[in-house]
Amino acid sequence: MQIHRVGDPDDPAIRAFGALQEGVYFEPQMLIPAGYIGQMLGERMPGTQAGSGPRRDVLLVAREDGAAPDAPLLGGSLFHYLPEAQAGFGSFMGVALSARGRGVARGLHEARWQTLLELSGGGCRALFIDVVNPGRESEEQRRQEREAGSDALERRRAFQRLGFRTVDLRYQQPVGGPGGGPVTDLDLLAFLPGWPGRVETALVLATMRAYWSPWLGAAGTERALRELNGRAGGRDWLELLPAWEGPRPG
Repeated sequence: MQIHRVGDPDDPAIRAFGALQEGVYFEPQMLIPAGYIGQMLGERMPGTQAGSGPRRDVLLVAREDGAAPDAPLLGGSLFHYLPEAQAGFGSFMGVALSARGRGVARGLHEARWQTLLELSGGGCRALFIDVVNPGRESEEQRRQEREAGSDALERRRAFQRLGFRTVDLRYQQPVGGPGGGPVTDLDLLAFLPGWPGRVETALVLATMRAYWSPWLGAAGTERALRELNGRAGGRDWLELLPAWEGPRPG
C-alpha cells in the first residue's frame, strides 16, 4: 500500500476519491463533492485573524503498490489544517469495502497526523472530526447504512481504536439539516497526542471558528460559537469520553 498526497487539482485521484465517498458513505450528499476538491487544493484560504496564516486543505489517497493513477482507491482522507487554532479538522476518511481489515484507516490516520505536524511546524495540538451518533440515527439512516455496508456504532469503535474520543459537549453543525437548519445527529470527536482525559474549551471554540468561518461568514460563525459556548456551560475544560458514547445530558 502507498499513501499519496494529492497536489495537482487535475489529478485523477480526486475523481477516484469522489467514487470512494459515493461507494462507502451512507449519506454522500452530506460530503464535499469531488468537483470542488480540486479547487480547494489549489487555494490558500486566509485565516480569520491577522497573522494566522492560510488554511490548508489536504487530500491523502491510499492505493495498491504500483496501481495506475486512475485506479480505484483503497481509501482516502480529506482534511484541513487551521493555523488560527493550531488544529486540524477532518471532513472525511473512508476505506473501500474490499480493503477493510488491512490497516488502511490506521495508515491514513497516521499520515494525516504527520501531515498536520509538518504543516504546523510541529505545533498542531489536536485533530477534530464530527461523526454520526448511532442513537440519533433515523430508521431511514439505518437502512441506508445497511445498504452501504456500514454501521454507525462500529464506525465509532473504529475511531476509538485510532485514538479519538467524544468531546463532552452537545455539538451541532449549524446548517445542512432539515429546512436548512442545524444537523443534530453528529457528535464532535477529538484526537490529541498522549490520550489526555480532557480538552480545553478554548481550543474547541478556536477550531470551530476557523473551520466554520469560510462558509458561515463572520456573523453566522459568531452566532454558532455563542450557542456552542453556551452549551459548554462555562467549563474551561471538556471531558473526553469513549468514542462510542455521546456527550452526557445537561
